[in-house]
This record gives sequence, C-alpha cells and structure tokens, in this order.
Amino acid sequence: MAELVGTVHYETRDDVALLTIDNPPVNPLSTGVNYWLAMHLETAMGDDAIKAIVITGAGRAFIAGADIRNFGKTLPADLPKPTRSAGAWLEGGTKPVVAAINGTAFGGGLEHALTCHYRVIKPGAEVGLPEVKLGILPGGGGTQRLPRLIGVRNAMIPILTGDPFPTEQAVELGIVDALIEDDDFVEGAINWARQLVADGKGVRRIRDMTEHTEADRANPAIFDEGAAYVQNRMRGQFNGEQILECIKASVLSEDFDAGMAVEQERSGLVQAHEQRAAMVHVFFAERLARKIPDVPQETPTVDVSTAAVVGGGLMGGGIAMCFANVGIPVQVLEVDQEALDRGLATIEKNYASQVRRGRLAQSEMDERLNNITGTLSYDEIGNADVVVEAVFENLDVKKGVFEKLDATMKQGAILASNTSGLDIDQMAAATSRPEKVVGMHFFSPANVMRLLEVVRGEKTDKQTIATAMAVGKDLDKAAALSTNSPGFIGNRMLGGYTREAQELILTGATPWQVDQVIYDFGMNMGPFRMNDLVGLDLMWRAHKLGGGTYETAARTAKVAFRLCEAGHFGQKSGRGYYVYDDARNATPNEDVVALISEVADEHGITHQPMSDEDVLKRCLYPLINIGAQLLDAGVALRASDIDIVYCYGYGFPKYRGGPMFWAEQQGIDNIVNDMRRYANEYGDHWRPAPLLERLAESGDGFGVLTSS
Repeated sequence: MAELVGTVHYETRDDVALLTIDNPPVNPLSTGVNYWLAMHLETAMGDDAIKAIVITGAGRAFIAGADIRNFGKTLPADLPKPTRSAGAWLEGGTKPVVAAINGTAFGGGLEHALTCHYRVIKPGAEVGLPEVKLGILPGGGGTQRLPRLIGVRNAMIPILTGDPFPTEQAVELGIVDALIEDDDFVEGAINWARQLVADGKGVRRIRDMTEHTEADRANPAIFDEGAAYVQNRMRGQFNGEQILECIKASVLSEDFDAGMAVEQERSGLVQAHEQRAAMVHVFFAERLARKIPDVPQETPTVDVSTAAVVGGGLMGGGIAMCFANVGIPVQVLEVDQEALDRGLATIEKNYASQVRRGRLAQSEMDERLNNITGTLSYDEIGNADVVVEAVFENLDVKKGVFEKLDATMKQGAILASNTSGLDIDQMAAATSRPEKVVGMHFFSPANVMRLLEVVRGEKTDKQTIATAMAVGKDLDKAAALSTNSPGFIGNRMLGGYTREAQELILTGATPWQVDQVIYDFGMNMGPFRMNDLVGLDLMWRAHKLGGGTYETAARTAKVAFRLCEAGHFGQKSGRGYYVYDDARNATPNEDVVALISEVADEHGITHQPMSDEDVLKRCLYPLINIGAQLLDAGVALRASDIDIVYCYGYGFPKYRGGPMFWAEQQGIDNIVNDMRRYANEYGDHWRPAPLLERLAESGDGFGVLTSS
C-alpha cells in the first residue's frame, strides 16, 4: 500500500473512540491525515459500542494549518476509499464528535474543530484563522461557521487580521465549550464527552445555528467596522475585500450552503491572485530570517528575564514597552528626574490611549506598567540580562554610555545599541567585552513597528547574535541580521530612495505626483509627506551646525533648504511641501513649484513632465540596486531578509513581497535595461550593481545566491 504523509491513530476507551492526529511537528492537514481521519470516523460511526468520538493531536499541536508538502497531491490509486470525506463525517455523523484542542489550532485546524459538534481546550492552547497573512482566506468554512458561532462583531476583525484567540478568549466567546484543566487532558476530554452522552446531548451543528445570524442580519451596520478596517488597514490588499464579502455572506445568504458557495468562489479568486505568492514569500521570509548560517539553532542563548533601557525618550520608552508587553521587567535609566518622569508619563499615556481605544484592558495596562520602573543610577540596572542603549544619535555620546555599561553590567549581559546606522564596532571598542555588544535597531514607534535589525559587530560572538534574535522573537518582532555597515540595511537603502525622490522633482515630477504614485503603489505615505512629518529642519540644522551653507548643500537638499530658510519646516510649522490646516489635512504648497524651478535652473537641469511609471521606477529601483550591493558585500544575508526589512520597517506593501521580490516579478533583466537607460540620461549613480548585471545575464533570481 502506498505510503501517505501523516496519519491518525485509532483506539477505543470503552464507549468513546479516540482519534489522534499525528503528522510532526505540528500536525498540519495532509492527504494522509484527511484520509485516515475519514476512514477512522467511518469505523467509529459504524461501531454500535461507540457513543462519542474525541479527536486530538499528538504532541503540542492540534492541527496547525495545512502541510504545504501535500499541496496538489491526490490519494494513491491502490487505497480503499472512504464513503465520505473527513469533513462530511465530522459534521454529518450521527454520534457527537468532540475536538479536544490540546495546542495550536490554526487555519484548517480551527476549521476542522468548528466542523465538529463540540470543542474543548487545554490551558495555553490558541485557535485562529491566519490565512489572511498568506494572501488567501479561510476556505474550509471558517468565514461561515465562526460568525454563526460567536457573531460577526466577535469574528470579523480576528478573521481580517489573522490574529489568534488565546485560551481565555476562546472560552469567553464560546468558540470552545469547556476548558479542561485535568492533568491528563485527553482523559479529561474523554470524560467530558462521556458526560455529554449521559446528559442526553447529541450532535450540534454550527451550520444549523441561527441566533447570531438573525441578530446580525437585523443590524446592517454590523459590517461597518470591517469595511473601515479593510479600507484603512488593508488598502490595496485583494483578499481583504474578499474575506469581508464572505463574512457578509454568512449572514445575508439564504442558507448555510449558499454562504459556503460564496466562500468557495472567493477562495478561488484569492488563490489565483498574484498577491498570494508575494504574501506567502513574506510569511516564510520572516521565518527564514531567523536562521543564521554560521549560528546553529542549538547555540545556547542568554536567558533574558530582566531588561534595561538607557534613555527614556520616545524610542527608549517604546522599547521599554516592548519588554513590558511580554512580561519582562524592564528598568528605564535617565540622566535626571525630570527627564525620567517625562518618559514614564509618556509610556503611561501611550498605554492609556490603547485602553481608551479598546485595544487593551485596564488590568493589562496596570500589569504592564508594573513591569516598568525608572532609575537614575547605572548601578541599579547592573543585573539586567540585556540592556538597550537608546540615547541621542551621536557616536561619542553612545561610546560614553557603553563605557559606563561595561563598568556596571554583570558578566554575560548583552549590551545592545538602538543606533540606526552608527558604527557598532566603535561602541564595542569602548568596552572590555566587545563580543557581547550588538546592534538592536528598533523602528519608531518601537512598541508598534515589528522590524528589528540585529547588527553584528566584528567581534560579536554567536551567543550574543543568537540571544538578540531570540529576544526579537520573544518581543514578536520580525528580526533580520545585518553586518556592521553605515546605515545597515534599511537606512542605507532609504538614502537612495529619498535622494532619487529629490532628483525626480528637479527633473520633472512634482512632490505630490511622487507621493501619489508611491501611495497608489501601496505605501502609507510618499517621501515628501514623510519629510514634512519628520521635519525638514532636521537635516538643515545639522548641515548648518557643521558649517554648511546653501551653496555647499547637495542639489537634492536645496529645495528643502530654501523652505527652511523661509521658516517652513513641514507639518510642525503648518507649511512645507504641503500646506496644513488645523486638522493637519494637507494640500499641495504651490509655491514649491517655483522653488523647484529655481534650483533646477541653478544646476542646468531641464524640467520636463514625467510619467507615473517612470516616477515609480525611479523611486523603487534605487532600493533594488543598493539592496543588490548589500548582498554582494555580505551586509545582508539574503534578498528575502531585505524584503522583511522593507515590509516591516518602511511600509513596503506585503502584498507586493518586498523590493527584491518585486524586482524578480518585474524581471531583473528589464530593470537592468531601464537602469542603463537612466544612467545615460541622469548619471553614473544609475549604473546597475554588478550582482544585478550578473543575474540579468544568467537569467537567475536572487535565490541562486543561497540555498538556506
């Protein structure tokens, strides 16, 4: 008989049949699991001695999604076929079927559990429908059964975000019927099923439930929150609208089967859409980024149970919140009481805002604040397992901090810097333990943005790297490794992007055309709106402090320089590239057009209208070109790591896969040809990176660079 991937074990416990799904490591659905589940359900349903059926998972998972190794595979021809599918038996059988959720039940795992008649859960287990993160939708009835079970208000946003329900919430909402806290969970679930039969309770199908459906149907506004979420948080993401339509169908269709037909139709659309491949790429790239070729996964790490942050400003406070949010006590060190009080007050204000918006319970806020304490003494943070320096972005200041940390921190502690691009090795040289110094570049606001750039110094040891990556995972960050190089990965690439945006307005585009093109591509904000938000005066003041003048400024900085000389610093002053009203609504500052023309004339630049297509290419190609240079130089390990940096740190739309994935989709040879043309028109800075030239010639993609 042909061998199948995954199996289901069958045993009887008196009058209860126990089916245990076994497909290591997390029991994903597969041809083998589905086949044996159907066969064993048929056996149990046909056995008069069996009164109830319990389904659980081997190991620490119930069913965690689907096994991608089995996509598209069919059953071997020599296998006897079950009379009904597993799903048909689960829902349509005449004996009660109980899903005993012993661990993770994601995607198809939760959908299978919802097809069962009852569900019980083990403490610590999570359930959820994360398909949205893969560019698809829950296509096994998830968009139909979950709203019927717990109502649209409770089901809609979790399906759209893909975020899991923890045990307590699953119980509270009624996703599961009982929490089994017995030492032997499986035995407890069997006893629960046996009591179910003794109480005379039979099958109970979610498809037949109407209480929530009727109430939601009478309240058309119930979908408004989901519509707003799709419009504001999933702009441009194809599967968001499809998921919302499926949820509407669960309520508005004439019956359950009609709603399922809508789900199947929309599932086919998202499966065939180009965004699916991009989002699958990002999903797996995030996991691949955790693997460092010369740092084995078994490398011992420092057990981080306490943390400290030097600097209580916006960045330092946000970093402290990251630790507190996951239950790690953290101390915030400041130079004086006023600064410390201000920093702690800002943290409390941020948490209070989350409570006010319903994103955090008051009890959770109190618990997190209890994890954060302030101090003015380096000695008091000396026992922390990891300390993150988050002071002003000045190398001498940071070196001074590291000298003090070296003198006070316990041996073995990880000494990290949040620098966005300064030399980690110089900071390490200020200590007697450079092997314990590492960059941990959080992105602002640190408690919101998921990216963490881990920066490896020349002497950083493997344990320190492994610990920094592990901390990133513990903090729910998407961590990517960079070697020590100016600007690391993200800001090095950003420099090319912003420089070319400034060149664009000198050669023919307007700031608002550039911003609109970038916004339409899927980013939250174009470069000029971003400059206005950050403040045009930051670079201007730095240039002047260094003795610079308008004449010595780069031509790409001169429009902003002229705006600052006129007192127009961006949003903070009410005028920059845009004019802002009291509500911070932006309209183009038409005076900028004349400034641009004057600067262009000063440099003999011909100003001609430009197509949106060229604007997009000239903004994105520098990211790709510099990314290729970083790969060639070994600054970034993989092209997919660069994609993670840009998707999670700089707003590149995940549904486009990141700049390097997008480049492959466009064709590297096409991009190289365009760049050669731009080099002839605009100068040598457009010359393609040698790596791009090689790939264009060979026809390979970036994946050829690594087998990791």
